[in-house]
Amino acid sequence: MRPGNHTIDEQRQGEAVGPRSGKEGGRKLYLESYGCQMNFSDSEIVASILTDAGYSTTRNQEEADLILLNTCSIRDNAEQRIRHRLQHLKGGKRNNPKLKVGILGCMAERLRDKLLEEEKLVDLVVGPDAYRDLPRLVDEVEGGQKAVNTLLSREETYAEIQPVRLDDKGVTAFISIMRGCDNMCSFCVVPFTRGRERSRDPQSIVAEARDLFAKGYREVTLLGQNVDSYKWNVDAKGIVKDETQPVVRFAQLMDLVSDVDPDLRVRFSTSHPKDMTDEVLEVMARKDNLCKYIHLPVQSGHSDVLKRMNRGYTRDWYLDRIAAIRRIMPDCAISTDVIAGFCGETTEEHEETLSLMKEVRYEMAYMFKYSERPRTLAERKFEDDVPEEEKGRRLSEIIALQQEHSRERTAAQCGKVYRVLVEGPSKKNAEEFQGRNTYNSVIVFPKGDAQPGQYVYVRTTDHTSVTLRGERIAEAEAQEAGYIA
Repeated sequence: MRPGNHTIDEQRQGEAVGPRSGKEGGRKLYLESYGCQMNFSDSEIVASILTDAGYSTTRNQEEADLILLNTCSIRDNAEQRIRHRLQHLKGGKRNNPKLKVGILGCMAERLRDKLLEEEKLVDLVVGPDAYRDLPRLVDEVEGGQKAVNTLLSREETYAEIQPVRLDDKGVTAFISIMRGCDNMCSFCVVPFTRGRERSRDPQSIVAEARDLFAKGYREVTLLGQNVDSYKWNVDAKGIVKDETQPVVRFAQLMDLVSDVDPDLRVRFSTSHPKDMTDEVLEVMARKDNLCKYIHLPVQSGHSDVLKRMNRGYTRDWYLDRIAAIRRIMPDCAISTDVIAGFCGETTEEHEETLSLMKEVRYEMAYMFKYSERPRTLAERKFEDDVPEEEKGRRLSEIIALQQEHSRERTAAQCGKVYRVLVEGPSKKNAEEFQGRNTYNSVIVFPKGDAQPGQYVYVRTTDHTSVTLRGERIAEAEAQEAGYIA
C-alpha cells in the first residue's frame, strides 16, 4: 500500500509469514505475505477461515497442500517479485502434482485473468473482500477447476472473525479497523483493488484488543488505509445513522482501545494530512499508552505536485498539521513517505520537497521513485515524463538527506531513559534483546532476566543512525531519572 497513505516496510516486503502449526494431519496451508501491514493482517483472517475449514498452517512449504501468496500491487517491482515467486512455485508443482497455488489481495484483483489463463501460474485467485468464500473456492480447485472471486464489497469488514495470529513472538499484533479507501490519489491503485472505505464496529475492535491483551500481547497497531477517516454510526455527509447509538470517530476509538489496559500500547497506521484533527492529537497527548509516533505521508513538498497527485492538501496545510503535532505533543516522532519524480515534477518542485524535509526533520521516511500503475488517474491524465536516471538522482538526494536527519533524531534520544517493550532477540546478537520505545525507535540491550512481552527500563548509551543501544536499570532508578513512557 505504499507509496500512498499506506504502510509498506521495504525490509519486510516479500517475507514469508511463518504460520503456527495447527491440527496434525489433514490438509496443510502455507501463507506468504507481501507489502503492507494490511496484507499481513488479512493473512491472519485467511488463516482463521481456512483453519475452520479443516486446514492447519505450516512453516514448511514442502509439506503444504495449498500455498497462498497475499500480494501487493502498489509498484511494478513488487508485482515482478511475486511473478518470479509464482514461476518458481509452478516449477515445484512438477514434484507435487497435488499442490495448489493461489494469490490473494491487490494483485489478485488486478491481474486475475492473466495469471489464471494466459500464464497459468495459479489455480486460485481471491480478492481482498472475498476471503469468506475461500473454502468453497478451494473445493472447486481440488475438483479440478480454476476458481476466482474478486468481487469488491461496500460492507465487508471481517469484524467477527477471530484472526489466527501468525507472529510467533506473541507480543505485538495488528487490528484492522477499516477497509478500502475513498481518497483517489492519482498515483494509487488501492481504491481499485480494495474498494470503497468502510469502518468496523468499534466494540468488535475493543473486544479484539481485550482478547489480545488477555493472551499476553502488549501492543496493538490499528490499521486502515486512512485511519483518520474512521467513522462509525455516521455517513459520509455527517448524518447520524442511529440516534440511540454514539458516533465514534478515530479520536474516540483510540480512547476506547487505550482504556483496555494501561499496559497495552496502541499505535496506528496510516494518517492522512487532510483528515488529521487536533482532537486525535489531544487524545494521544493525554494517554501514556498511545505511542507518541505518527506516520504522516507528505509525498511531495510542492503544492502543484500535490494537486496533480490529488492529495487534497497544500504544502502550507501539511506544515500546519506538523505545527499542530509539535504544539500538542512537542516530543512526538514523525515519519513520512516521499515520491521522487512524479509526473511533471520540475527540478524546482523537487527542491521544495528537500526544503520541506529540512523544515520537518523526520525520524524516518519511506522513499521511492514514481512507478506508474495501470488504471490510476495519473496513468490516464499525465505523462510519466521524468527520465528514470533523473528520478534516481532525485531519490538519491532525498535518501541522503533523510539519512542525515535520521542520525540526528536518533542521537537526540541517546542518554535518556525509556520504558521499553521487549519484543524478542536482537537480529545481530542472540544474547541481546530488542524492543521499541514510544517513538518507535529500536533499542538493543543485554537480555538479563527479561522476557518477551515484558516492559523494562533502559538507559540509552550509544546509537547508530537508526538504532539505540542501552543498559537496563531498575524501575526506582528510572522513576528518579524521569523515564519516558
